[in-house]
Formats: sequence, structure tokens, C-alpha cells
Amino acid sequence: MDEGRLEEVRAWVIKAGLYGTSEPDLLRGFCKGLHKAGLPVARALVIIDTLHPVHEGRVFRWRSDNAGESETVEYGRTSGGGEAAESWRRSPFYHLLQSGASLLRRRLSEPDGPEFALFDELRSEGQTDYLAVIQRFAEDSTIGEMDCVYSSWTTAQEGGFTDAQIEALQRLVPSLSLAVKSASLSRILETLVETYLGRDAGRRVLQGRIQRGVADRIEAVLWFSDLRGFTRVTDTAPPGEVIPFLNDYADAVISAVHEAGGDVLKLVGDGTLAIFTAEEPRDACRCALKAESLARERIRELNARREAEGLPVTQAYLGLHIGEVFYGNIGSQERLDFTVVGPAVNEVSRIGQMCRSAERDVLMSSAFVEAAHAEDRSEFVSVGRYALRGVGRSQELFTRERP
Repeated sequence: MDEGRLEEVRAWVIKAGLYGTSEPDLLRGFCKGLHKAGLPVARALVIIDTLHPVHEGRVFRWRSDNAGESETVEYGRTSGGGEAAESWRRSPFYHLLQSGASLLRRRLSEPDGPEFALFDELRSEGQTDYLAVIQRFAEDSTIGEMDCVYSSWTTAQEGGFTDAQIEALQRLVPSLSLAVKSASLSRILETLVETYLGRDAGRRVLQGRIQRGVADRIEAVLWFSDLRGFTRVTDTAPPGEVIPFLNDYADAVISAVHEAGGDVLKLVGDGTLAIFTAEEPRDACRCALKAESLARERIRELNARREAEGLPVTQAYLGLHIGEVFYGNIGSQERLDFTVVGPAVNEVSRIGQMCRSAERDVLMSSAFVEAAHAEDRSEFVSVGRYALRGVGRSQELFTRERP
């Protein structure tokens, strides 16, 4: 082995980690550097848990033979039952975790310890040696399930790894683990702010727009929706069904808004506040109408599934409006919210609430109708003038009638 090149690998991975290089690129560059230094790794695997509403963590893979495996795999919850949990409990990493050890080495041609199903697969591919490593974090450095970095390394070299090669891996892998942790923390931060603040608001916060009182004056289409009969459902459904009920319908609405180019800013119980922006207001209106169509279709599909399972169903009420709002940080020094404020926000919520009285699933303000594309207006029908609570003047409202 070339010790000088090994030190170059360490220096490279530290620099790449500081630059924000992605985990797959970190692993690929690290392994190629090992090869140049005379350390013939054939397969490498790095695993790190994360903080994500769906996935428990991510697996990064590299093979010297470029076998076509996906470089990145996201995995679900390993707690409880299920295939993922069973697979995890049969892994060398779980064995290490339970034993408290930090390293497990097996010469695959000379079994001398616990066997794992993985080893048969490695032997069939000509691998001769296997090394698993855990880099643990201090207790106060954990985030969610993320409390360590797992990695494994194999070689097809005759006789397996030499002692010097094992020592080199033990010396270099911590630098790779630190770089992977750094990349994963950046990803976690992005996921959290976009999940809890919304995609556009999250991006703005990550770009440094966190100063209290700083807000942009923007023209936006405003969306406010809630669920028909939600109070009745919460009063009559078993407590364990209420959150799944909300999640089902929130997923239908939010996914529709996102797919149509909007941003969800706030969830309040069963209510959803979102905005659509574009250079031309008519284009923002069209995006909101697309989201409305998508949401209706997804709710229809959802209701069919829930009815088949004997679960309560509902529909969404929706108000659409367009107006000028302030978009930015509002709140106290200890607690800020990145959202929109202004009379138009109050107005769209009142329009949405008026759906019950007008017996319509969607109502649009006259301002929205005037701003929309001319060809879209052919679907709009007036339902009359209404006085909106907290709004100084009555206004004509419209609904949407599809062919």
C-alpha cells in the first residue's frame, strides 16, 4: 500500500465533506482513492439513519465491478415487525449493535464466528473477506434514530485483507463517516424546514431569510380548504381513527397543491392554507385550478378505498382568492412563523367557510375570476353576492362547473 496516497484519501474526503459533496459521491471517491493506494475494496456499504416522516434512513452502495445496483436506497421502519425489521435483525450490523462492539471481521473462506445469510451471497461472488464497522455518536449528538454510521467493506483479494489493510480502513473510515454525517445533517435540515414550513418557505429560511419582521409584498393566489363535517367525524369516530383520517385527506390535498406548483404554508386542524405564484397572475390561477381538479380526483379515489374498508369519508370545501399579501417572518423573538398575512388571507378563509351556506364544494372570489385565463372562465358560474364575516363589503362569488 502507498501510505502517501492513503493520506490523500483522508484529505480528499474531509475537503469533499466540507464542500457539501453528496453521500454517493463521497463513497465513490473514497473507494476509488483506496484502489489507487493499493487497498482493493470490492464492495462497500454505508448506512445512516435520518429524521424523515417516512424513511428511517439511507443506504449508500459501491461496487468495483459496476454491477448496476442503485447507489442509494431508502429504507422504512425497522422497529416492530415486517420484512425490513426481520432483515435488520439478521444483519451483522444488528449483531454489532447488540454486542456493543465496534468492529466485526470475517474471513469468508474460513468461517470462525457467527454466520449471516449475507456471507453466502458474498462467497458466491468470490469475496474473501468482510469487515463491518460502527462509528457511534455521543448521546447528545444523536438526531432522531441517527446515532451512528454503519459501514461494511469486502475484498476479493486472495487471502482476504492484510492486517495493514484492516488497520488502514479503521484509520480512514472515521473521516468518511464524519463527511457522510455532515451531508446527512444538511439533508435532514432541508427535509425538516420544507416539511414543517413548506417548500418555498423552507428554501427561503435555508437561504438566511430568518430575520424577524422581514417580509416581501407579493401578489399570490390564495387557497384555503377544509373538510366537510370534520367535527362530526371527530365526535363519532374512535380516537385511533381521527389522525389517520386527517392524514389521508391531507395527503390528497397537499400532494395536489405541490404537483400543481403551489406551496402549502399552514395546516390548522383540517384546514390547509396554500399559495400559488407566477409572473402572470392568470398562470397562478390556472395552477390553482389544476390543483383543485387533482385534489377532487384523489379524494374520490380515497373515498372509494375508505368506504370499502368501512371507514368514514368526506369532501373538501375550497376557497380561492387572489390578492396582495406580506410573505415572511412574523412572530415573537422566541417563536417565528414564515407565512402570509394581510386582508386577503382573512378573505380567502371566509370564502372557504361560505361553501357550507352556498352548498358548493368550491367558491372563488370575483378578483380570482377576473385574473384567470379567459378560456378558464367558461367553467365559472356566479352563485350570487355574499356578506363575508370580517370583510367590509359583500362580493359576488363564483363556483366551478365542469362539462
